[in-house]
Amino acid sequence: MSIPESRIRVRGLVPILATPFDAAGALDVPGLRRLVEFQLAAGADGVAVFGLASEGFALTTAERATILAETRAVAGPDVPLVAGVNATSTSTALEQALAARDGGADALMVLPPYLVKPTGGQVVDFYGTVAERSGLHVMVQDAPASTGVSMPVPLIVELSKLTGVESVKVESQPTAPKVGEVVTATDGEFDVLGGQNAFFVLEEYARGAVGTMPACEFTDLLAPILADWRAGHHRSAHEAFTQLLPLVRFGLQQGLAWAVHKEVLVRRGIIDYAFVRDPAGALDAGSRAALDSILSLTPLPSWRT
Repeated sequence: MSIPESRIRVRGLVPILATPFDAAGALDVPGLRRLVEFQLAAGADGVAVFGLASEGFALTTAERATILAETRAVAGPDVPLVAGVNATSTSTALEQALAARDGGADALMVLPPYLVKPTGGQVVDFYGTVAERSGLHVMVQDAPASTGVSMPVPLIVELSKLTGVESVKVESQPTAPKVGEVVTATDGEFDVLGGQNAFFVLEEYARGAVGTMPACEFTDLLAPILADWRAGHHRSAHEAFTQLLPLVRFGLQQGLAWAVHKEVLVRRGIIDYAFVRDPAGALDAGSRAALDSILSLTPLPSWRT
């Protein structure tokens, strides 16, 4: 499979940006701009918006347009910008995809329709339509825990044959074996990335993954770990990742993940408020105390421009 020169490849460390809100719950544009600046300074290879870690479910159409414009303005034209598409039908997915394209996105990370569960054939038709109509690099997001839509390896292989469908983000547990199976089944010609907050990133890289898309609060710590891995320093990469692992794990909690990501960003001085929108919930006292314990063992440097 050859990727057209007009489309970028989504590879390396591409964090999913949290969406900063102010104390009243409105979009915090200065906070968003600082967050993008932090990712670039920390060594991110690209940035993504409207992912599951972005509270994309709670954003209006107008807010999505503002987020895309501001992210692109800070990142500049050369940093890959991935926009999540998380709609419930082909028509609504196309609406999001075309808005993302017109707003400056380079690639789309696309969930399958999930409210009414599609057949395998409908999944193929869906991704083919989104890729053809958008003209952008389309990444399949394989996230059955969130969607309830299973994508077995043979289905992903069929998707890899579609023009414009150029990568998959595997978040189906166990992720590392599936990464390896997809890489083998597509002869390494289809880009495979991991997610799940980079929980099994080194195992995924060992099986042929070419990138990872975690949350965005520890990019500066993860980037050198991945650089070590790519340089063949696997032992030191594992040792450093072990130190980061408690925070990675803590940020995977269903229902609390958004508040965890934002609380860490606040403590690091990157955003000002940890506000999350319903139905996401703020940290309870016990969870806050647990996070305190983790950060006491793995202190993170503050960051300010």
